[in-house]
Amino acid sequence: MTHGAEAVAQPARPMVGHVLRQWLSRTAILWVLLLLYLLALSLSDAFADPAYLGQTLRQAAPVGIAAVGTTLVMILGCVDLSIGAIISFAAVCCAVLMRGEAERMPLAIGMTLLLCAAMGAVNGVLVVFNRNSSFILTLGTAIAIYGLTQMLSGGTARGVVSPGFRAFFNQRLGDVLPVLGLCFVLLAAVLEWVARRTRLGRQIYLIGSNREAALQAGVPIAAVTLACYVISGLFAGLGGLAVLARSGVSSTFTGRGFEFDALAAIVLGGTVFSGGRGTVFGTVVGVLVLFIAFNLVNLLGLDYNLQLVLKGAIIILASAAYARLGQDRSNVS
Repeated sequence: MTHGAEAVAQPARPMVGHVLRQWLSRTAILWVLLLLYLLALSLSDAFADPAYLGQTLRQAAPVGIAAVGTTLVMILGCVDLSIGAIISFAAVCCAVLMRGEAERMPLAIGMTLLLCAAMGAVNGVLVVFNRNSSFILTLGTAIAIYGLTQMLSGGTARGVVSPGFRAFFNQRLGDVLPVLGLCFVLLAAVLEWVARRTRLGRQIYLIGSNREAALQAGVPIAAVTLACYVISGLFAGLGGLAVLARSGVSSTFTGRGFEFDALAAIVLGGTVFSGGRGTVFGTVVGVLVLFIAFNLVNLLGLDYNLQLVLKGAIIILASAAYARLGQDRSNVS
């Protein structure tokens, strides 16, 4: 082999490794989902039943809807720990305003979502105009929103859900696909389009990957940040309505812990804490992985607290794995 041919062959090897790591980074979560499903199928026949899979999707809808909204905040390089509190507020507020009357449903749903979007806007304003981290700021708003929900509910389950509200969202298409699960998929598709095909989406990725470059390019960072938090608050509100439709009962702490489920799904789906990377589609797959794992734990009769161990392990392992892939990519480039 000539010296010229050797010179061409040597840089080709790291290039192949770079392409392989990129492909692995993009498809890893799909392989995890497939392997987990095959494992679950081998351990329980329930996972072969389409109706059971539809039920799993229905179960995952509240967390999934909230998670896809918060994904945009994470891609931006921020975090939103208030979504669990907003989910609880939305469930209580909608039930209180609905009062069991079908004619009050539009008012109850509209006002609830408006208030949740406003809470997201408050988060956005705090993050934009405060030097503290979004982690601390949204933790503070979460505590305040839980207090507000307690005041609204009096510390007990309040409000009455209209029968038509539950009946609509809990019906199944073809006796398999629940309307609530379909709403989750459709809302995720809308946000995936926003992230991938709109100017706002491109600006979110640019800010998350290189804030200084976004600033020099004239990207309105404050406006984009505010928009992301409004979307996060709105989708958390939709998640609260999904909880209310699924259970029919409003509780002050309905959404407590949901923020960690959502965070685990987002990180598992490939979104990194540093921002600039991730997809809504990845978050959807991450949600499915989580809930298949949780259902498998329940079907096997294992300790419920094992779910907490799984959540923590998923966040740690997924964060470490994606950080390593990103580091390898930087070294190659």
